[in-house]
Amino acid sequence: MLEPNNITRKALIVVGLFLCQHGLAQIPKLSSDQELAQSIFKELIEINTTHSMGDCTPAAEAMAKRLREGGFDEKDIVIIGPFARNKNMIARLHGSGKQPPILFLAHLDVVEAKPEDWSYNPFKLTETNGYFYGRGSLDVKSGAAILVANFIRLKKAGFVPDRDLILALTAGEESADDYDGVEWLVQKHRSLIDASFCVNMDAGEPQRKGGKRILRPVQVSEKGNFYLTLEVKNPGGHSSQPTKNNAIYRLADGLVRMQAFDFPVQFSDVTKSYFTTMSSLETGLLEADMKAVVQNNPDTAVVNRLATFPYYNALMRSTCITTVVDAGNSVNALPQSAKATINCRLLPGVTQEEAEKTVVRVLNDTGIHVSVRMELKSGPASPVSEEIISKVEIVTKKLWPGIPVLPVMGVGASDGKYLRAAGMPTYGISGVFLDVDDFRMHARDERIRVDDFYEGLEYNYEIIKAFSK
Repeated sequence: MLEPNNITRKALIVVGLFLCQHGLAQIPKLSSDQELAQSIFKELIEINTTHSMGDCTPAAEAMAKRLREGGFDEKDIVIIGPFARNKNMIARLHGSGKQPPILFLAHLDVVEAKPEDWSYNPFKLTETNGYFYGRGSLDVKSGAAILVANFIRLKKAGFVPDRDLILALTAGEESADDYDGVEWLVQKHRSLIDASFCVNMDAGEPQRKGGKRILRPVQVSEKGNFYLTLEVKNPGGHSSQPTKNNAIYRLADGLVRMQAFDFPVQFSDVTKSYFTTMSSLETGLLEADMKAVVQNNPDTAVVNRLATFPYYNALMRSTCITTVVDAGNSVNALPQSAKATINCRLLPGVTQEEAEKTVVRVLNDTGIHVSVRMELKSGPASPVSEEIISKVEIVTKKLWPGIPVLPVMGVGASDGKYLRAAGMPTYGISGVFLDVDDFRMHARDERIRVDDFYEGLEYNYEIIKAFSK
C-alpha cells in the first residue's frame, strides 16, 4: 500500500473539511420507510395541483398506484369527483369491525406559487440546509405523503386494526369559490368516508418557537370562513379631466376605515385554556399578559399588546381583511369600477349577518356596495374527548416527552368544518412541526424541516395504531 505524500494528505484534509462544512460527511442513511415517504412526498410536490394551472386528478391517481403497489386491492381504492379535473382518492384498510371506522384526511390542492418569486422551483422538492422546500411542503402534501406511506406500511406489516381505516386525499380545499371535495363527498358519497371521527392532517400542527418545541395542539374547532365583495361604480371619463368622485379613492377610503377597525375580543373555554397553558411557557410581560387576558374584562393595554402578535390576535377576535383589489379599466381613463375582496374569519358563534352588518357600518358609505361572494362555512366544535386526548398524550409522551397536549381552536379554515357540520367529530392532529417564528404557509419559499418530516412520519404511524387497536 502506498503512503500518501504531503500533497495528497493536504488534498484529503481539504476534501474532508468541504464535506463536513456542506453536511456531506455524515449523511444518515434513510430507512426503507423513510425512503418510501420521501419518494411519495417528492412525487406529490412535483405534480402541480394549483387551481389555475394544475389538477389534483393526476395526484390522486399517483397515490392510488402507490397503494396498489403496496398491496391494496383495486376494490378498496376509489378515485371520484364530479369533474375530470380535481378528483379525490378514497382508500380503505379493512379491520376487524369491532369499532366504527376512522377517517384520515389531507388535501391535495395547493395555493398559487409563482416560480419567479421563489428561491427554488416551488413544484420541485428541494432539500437543502436541513429543509424541504416546495409548494405544499407544509400545507399539506407532507401530511398526505405521510398518510399514504403509513397505510402502505400497515398493509405490508399485516396489521389488522380493530376498525376500518379510511384514507381520503381530496381536492378543492384551497378554492374560495366553487368545488370542495370533502363538501361534495359529504353531500353525495357519505358512505365512502363515514366514520366515528376524523383525524385531519391539515390542522393542529405541533408548534416550535425560538427553536424549541413547545406544544402539541389538537384542533377541536376552527373559525368560520366567508367572503365579501366591495364595489364602487362610477361613470368614468377621460383622465385629463379628473373629478373628486373617483371610484378607486372612494373604495380606498372605505378600506382604510376597515384597516383601523377591530372586532371585539371574545374567549371560549378552549382559547382561555390555550392562553393559560402558554403563559406557563413564557416569561416576563408576555407571561403576565397571557394570564391577565383570560380574566373577566381584561385591560385594554393587555389586549393591545397581545394583539401585536397576529396569531394571538386571531385567537381573540373575528377578523375581516382585504385580500384582493381590482380597479380601473385603462391607464388613461377614470376608473368606472373598483372592487375588493374581503375574507372574514369568524369566531364560533359569530354569524355571517352580524359580520356583514359590521362591515357595512365601518365602511360608512352607501356608495360602496357590499355583496356576499361565498357564504359562511362553519361547523360546531368537536367534543374534547378524553379518549382521544389521552391517546394523543401517550404517543406524544413516547416520542416527544415534555411537550403539553392542548385542545385548540384553529384560526384558519380547513375541510374539518364540513365534517363537523355533518356531525362527524374532527380533530386536527398533524405530526409536522410549524415554526411560529417562520410561518410560511401560503407564502414564498414554503418549507419544513427534514427531520420534522421523518419524525412526523413515525408520530402519525403511532397515532394510527393507538386509535385502532
